Amino acid sequence: MTVTGRPTALARPPVWRMVRTNIVLAVVVFGAWLVFGGDRALQAVAAHWPISLTMVFGSLVGGGTSEGGGAVAFPVLTKVLSVPADQARLFAFAIQSVGMGSATISIVFNRVPIEWRAIRFGAPGVVLGVAASCVLLAPHLELATIRLLFTAILVSMGLALWISRRYDPRRRDWIEPLGSREIAVLAGAGLVGGLLSGLAAVGENTVMFAVLVLGFRVCERVVTPTTVVLLTIATWTGFATHVLVIGDFGPPVVDMWLAAVPVVAIGAPTGALIATRMSRDAIVRVLYVLISVEFVSTLVLVPRSEGQTALFALVILAASAVCVVMATARRYRVAGDPRPEASAAP
Repeated sequence: MTVTGRPTALARPPVWRMVRTNIVLAVVVFGAWLVFGGDRALQAVAAHWPISLTMVFGSLVGGGTSEGGGAVAFPVLTKVLSVPADQARLFAFAIQSVGMGSATISIVFNRVPIEWRAIRFGAPGVVLGVAASCVLLAPHLELATIRLLFTAILVSMGLALWISRRYDPRRRDWIEPLGSREIAVLAGAGLVGGLLSGLAAVGENTVMFAVLVLGFRVCERVVTPTTVVLLTIATWTGFATHVLVIGDFGPPVVDMWLAAVPVVAIGAPTGALIATRMSRDAIVRVLYVLISVEFVSTLVLVPRSEGQTALFALVILAASAVCVVMATARRYRVAGDPRPEASAAP
């Protein structure tokens, strides 16, 4: 079976159009924040300014890379600010619902290049995986285990990305071919990434990034906004699950969230804009830096038992092996010039 569908043409959207969109988004979010938050919102900024400062960088990372704002918020809150893991995870879901949501609106409205079929076939698994993970897995795992698993997967992806760019750096702008095998892989990546996202509010972006870039040889400039959209779906699902099913969205997480909302409303769409101006080499270098910081901070700041250390090493080895297999497989290698004309996505 072959499934048709065409990604957005690989053309950078006009800068000023994205700037205007981002200004409108920021004004709308900021106005809603003032109207509904009132004095409590202003007091929250004064009381939780370290979180607001953290999300200046976190929102730029969330909108402009495949890592997600939670990849900054969760480790900083748990490692530096001593916020309990369950509260940090819920905060990451809540703040990404605003920041990543704003970035996604900017990306879609301005027709930033996206592999829409990865979203179409990956999103159902994302929704199922996140909801199941939030309810069934996250409450029963220790913080150190969650942090180590996430760091191990990031390190594995970084290693495989480094290998793949030296083994075969060529990329195309979409998945080719796209048949039943590829659809199954996308659905599986969505499910696995959703399960990881339910644990730390990020993970879907990392898994799908690895599959698309390493396995299917899709260009990082297309994959990055694609994973932003997928992580937004994961974030909205996780936040809705916590609010409507688990029912734990209350103080002090609400106050932390109010402190960061005006920051991410500006930062995340700005990150998406910056990403459209970056070369694929620059995007990869940013990922290398983020992965290195995550790895070193985990080794230094996360306490772990001998068993957890062994698990950490085992996951790195296993995930690295999977990534290297994808990176060196011949099935999706790009021959010649990978950039013929492409039509706009529906």
